Amino acid sequence: MRRVACPPRDNWVEIVEAQGLTYHTHEGKPYWFESARYEFSAREIAELEQATNDLHALCLSAIDEIFARDWLERLHIPAKFHDLMRRSWDDDPPAIYGRFDLAYSGEGPPKLLEYNADTPTSLLEAAVIQWRWLADLHPEADQFNSVWEGLVEKWAALKDEGFFPDGCVHFAHERAWEDLMTITLLRDSAEAAELQTRALHMDEIGWNEGTRRFVDASGEEIETLFKLYPWEQMLDDPFMEFVLESYPRPHWMEPAWKLLLSNKAILPILWELAPGHPNLLPAYDDGPRDLTEFVKKPVFSREGQNIAITTSDAQHYQPGEYDEGKSVWQSYARLPEFGGNHAVIGSWVIDGEARGIGVRESDTPITTDLARFVPHLIVGDE
Repeated sequence: MRRVACPPRDNWVEIVEAQGLTYHTHEGKPYWFESARYEFSAREIAELEQATNDLHALCLSAIDEIFARDWLERLHIPAKFHDLMRRSWDDDPPAIYGRFDLAYSGEGPPKLLEYNADTPTSLLEAAVIQWRWLADLHPEADQFNSVWEGLVEKWAALKDEGFFPDGCVHFAHERAWEDLMTITLLRDSAEAAELQTRALHMDEIGWNEGTRRFVDASGEEIETLFKLYPWEQMLDDPFMEFVLESYPRPHWMEPAWKLLLSNKAILPILWELAPGHPNLLPAYDDGPRDLTEFVKKPVFSREGQNIAITTSDAQHYQPGEYDEGKSVWQSYARLPEFGGNHAVIGSWVIDGEARGIGVRESDTPITTDLARFVPHLIVGDE
């Protein structure tokens, strides 16, 4: 794995905007960054792929243990929602995608930092924008990236199984550009599988008192709803009483059990169930214990907010809105650093399989919303 400086395309802004990436610049600095690229060997890609598949299998096994050992309280899920979590797992509703964040330099096994299993973003950049970059500048090279194909295949398989009774999927999101880009990519992939889609904002989801069903802005009943909205936020929303009343309609995508994995409290559970696993870092929910270098993470933190790193020679802290007191402590894994750029691997899981990666880099060891997305390619065998 190495970082290589390279000239960007002269009209890269116009190109990526035409491909749907309107959120390409943040606070005057490029978010999509093609003045560099990351190069991986085939061996490194194979190692990332295997680690991702192993971690996903480990996570699914952990869910069985969570229910068998009645550990939902350890995941800070209120008791009134425990039945929903169990039913959503037992009913086996389909799950579409997720993103593991991994620390990896090419030396030693990839290490799990967290699993963005419910509402991962940077999907458009990973699936489409970096692939088009590769086609324009390095058509002879390859990239670990079949994310788009995996999405279309999953939607098509569900359609063939008769999962969508009306042949339609509603897609809901908050009023943010990044969320809109992610939802648009997901809608496009569903439509490529010959499904109908409807878009609406989360605050446009209505409730029909007569039928006791959720409806869209036009009054149409929602049979299947993909929401880019975290389950932990939904649990605090007043309309959750209607979710509990009407479950399993609509079909919720992603399903409620995804909250068990997108929650950082899963990290100590994984370590407890598989201590010493080569892709896991020691993690605890009652303090750092014997860790001398560690990261304190609020269980529902996003975009690096309220993350605190303690090492032998420095401390780093990122302010934010998630300092609610529920945290875990994880052994510190240093991200590979290239000239002050700290790189984290986002490894995408589509329908339970590793289908591609994206690289984001930050100016500090904490990956924040200012992290740059940098394209990658595969070179050589070793």
